[in-house]
Amino acid sequence: MTQQKIRAQSMTRRLILWLTGAAASFWLIAAALGVSVMKEEFDEFFDGSLQETAERLMPLVLDDLNRREGPVSPTHIQRQVEDMGEEYLIYQVRDASGTILIRSHDAPEKPFETPLKRGFWKNDEFQFYTARSTDRTVFIQVADALENRVEAVTEGGMALFLPVLILIPVSVLLIWLIVRRTLAPVDDLRRAIEEKDGGNMAPVPSGMLPRELRPIARSVNHLLTRLQSAFDAEREFTANSAHELRTPIAGALAQTQMLIAELDGPKRRRAQQIEASLVNLGHTAEKLLQLARAEAGIGAGSENVDLARVLELVVTDFERSDQERLRFHREAGAVLEGSYSEDAFAIVLRNLIENALLHGRKEEPVDVRLEKGGVVRIINGAAPLSPEELTAIRKRFGRGATSSPGSGLGLSIAERLLQQMNAGFEILSPAQGRDDGFEVVLRLGRGEVAA
Repeated sequence: MTQQKIRAQSMTRRLILWLTGAAASFWLIAAALGVSVMKEEFDEFFDGSLQETAERLMPLVLDDLNRREGPVSPTHIQRQVEDMGEEYLIYQVRDASGTILIRSHDAPEKPFETPLKRGFWKNDEFQFYTARSTDRTVFIQVADALENRVEAVTEGGMALFLPVLILIPVSVLLIWLIVRRTLAPVDDLRRAIEEKDGGNMAPVPSGMLPRELRPIARSVNHLLTRLQSAFDAEREFTANSAHELRTPIAGALAQTQMLIAELDGPKRRRAQQIEASLVNLGHTAEKLLQLARAEAGIGAGSENVDLARVLELVVTDFERSDQERLRFHREAGAVLEGSYSEDAFAIVLRNLIENALLHGRKEEPVDVRLEKGGVVRIINGAAPLSPEELTAIRKRFGRGATSSPGSGLGLSIAERLLQQMNAGFEILSPAQGRDDGFEVVLRLGRGEVAA
C-alpha cells in the first residue's frame, strides 16, 4: 500500500520538495558557518580593542599620576554627557597592591577579580585585558561585557538567517517555475500518448522533444505502428469476412425460400428452420461489418449536422417495417446538432432500437424520446437486470439471460461509436421512474432550445 502511494506521487512535486530542501539546507549550513566565522572575527576584534585601549591609556595614566602632588587618592572619571548610555568598555587603574587609583564612570568601586598579570583573562561576565607599566607599579585593567559580544553575534546571525527565511518561499516558486518549464515536454508527451486509442494511431510528434525523451517517443511510435497494423488486419479480416458472407448467404436464403414454396409437410418446416438460420447468419454478418466500421473510427465528423433528422429517418424506417410498437416523441424546442457522423449515429440508433424491439416485452411499446439538451432516451419493457447482468451485456457477444435471437454485438457497436463521438452513454435497469423496464440514455451535449 505504501509503495503504491509512493509510486503515485508526482515527479514534479518530489523534484520541488527535494530541490527546495537541498537549497534551504545548504543556505542554513552556510549561514551557520558564517555565524561561526563571524563570532571568531568579533572575538578577535573586541580583544584587539581591549588591548589597544589598555596600551593607549597607560602613558596617559602615568602622566596624570606623575603630575599629582601628595598622596594619590582614588579618582572617578565622570562623563561629560549624561545621556550617552552604558559604556562598552570600563577600566580600573590599580597599583601593585591592588588599590584602585582611577576608574571609569561605569566601573565598579571594588577592584576587579582579576589577577594583576599582563594579558587576557575572562570570567562569566567580562573579558579583561591587563596592561602594566615598565616598573610594575601601575596596572590598567580594561573590561568588555560578554553580553555585548553575544548581542553582536546574535544581530549578525539574524542578518544572515532572516534573508534565508524570506528566500525559501521565493526559491520554492522559482524552482516550481523552472521544474514545470523543464518538465513541460514530459507532460506534452504524456498527453499525446493519452490521446491514443483505436481511432487515433497517429505518430507522437517528437521533433520538439528534448534529446532524453526522443527514444521514448520513437518506441511509442513503433508500438503504435504495430498496433495500427494489427487493427487494420483485424478490421480488414472482419470486413472482408462480412462482405464475403453476404453474397452466399443471400443466395442460399433465396434458394431456401424458393424451396419452401415448393415443399410441404415436415420437409417444409425443416426448410423454414434453414431459412431462420440463414437470416440469423446474415444478421451476424451485418453486425460484424458494422463492428469493423466502428473500429475504423467513423464516429467523429468535421461538419455540424442535424442529428434529429437522422433520428426521425431511422424511426420512420422501423415504422415502415410494420413495427407498431415503436413510439417517437420529440420535446417542443428540442434540437440535436453537432459535428458528428450521420452514418455512425444511424448505426447507433438502429442497434439500440433493434435491441429494444427484440428483447423487450412484445406487449409493451418501445419509446424513443428526444429531449432538450441533446438527450435521447430509448425505453422498453423488460424485467429489471442486476448490476452483474448489466456489465455482461455491455461486453462483445454478451447477451444475458434472453431467448431472443441476436449476436450480442449491438450495445458494443453503439458504445464504441458513441465514445468516438464524445457522447454520454448510460444504461438503466429499471428504467427511470419505473419499477421495471430497460432504458438507454444518450447525451450528445449539443442540444439547444430553438428560438
